[in-house]
Amino acid sequence: MGIGRAVWKKKKKGRHTAFTSNRIAILAEDGSIVAERSDPRASFARHDLRTSWDPLHRAYFNGYALWTYLTTPFLLAMDGFKVEEIEPWRDEAETWRGLRATFPAEIASHSSEQDFYFGEDMLIRRHDYRVDIAGSFPAAQYVSDHVNVDGIWIPTRRRAYLRADDLKPMLDTLMVSIDLSDFRFG
Repeated sequence: MGIGRAVWKKKKKGRHTAFTSNRIAILAEDGSIVAERSDPRASFARHDLRTSWDPLHRAYFNGYALWTYLTTPFLLAMDGFKVEEIEPWRDEAETWRGLRATFPAEIASHSSEQDFYFGEDMLIRRHDYRVDIAGSFPAAQYVSDHVNVDGIWIPTRRRAYLRADDLKPMLDTLMVSIDLSDFRFG
């Protein structure tokens, strides 16, 4: 996988991350390495929902998660992915078409098998997975507020909830909340 980049700032000092499936680094504004870890996934061994994360754990999670979120559905057409249609999901008055994707081993993501649900307009509405690095807990992520950026529809709002055995989201257990804005293609 190519390098992903996430930008964050702390105490007015610019920092960004350099992410690949087998390395995470936090870099200073001048490009010098602040911290790095090879084989970052191995550092999550025996983690569960209660385990504390250091900055490199957070950077690795953010790197692979955002890469997955921002490249879906295009990543599903990459070599090595297996995709099959699954039962649709009914959410209130809507029925969303389902796809199950099996990720190739060299792609870092939440889990090797993930489900994606699309509305009648073919925009993603929900993304289900297990967070393997945190005890493999099941999540249902609702995706909404799509914007058109140069002809590509991108969701700006994501809410991930703990998922029950019946696949229903536990709406009182919000795990992750993401709001994105100011998209630009360079």
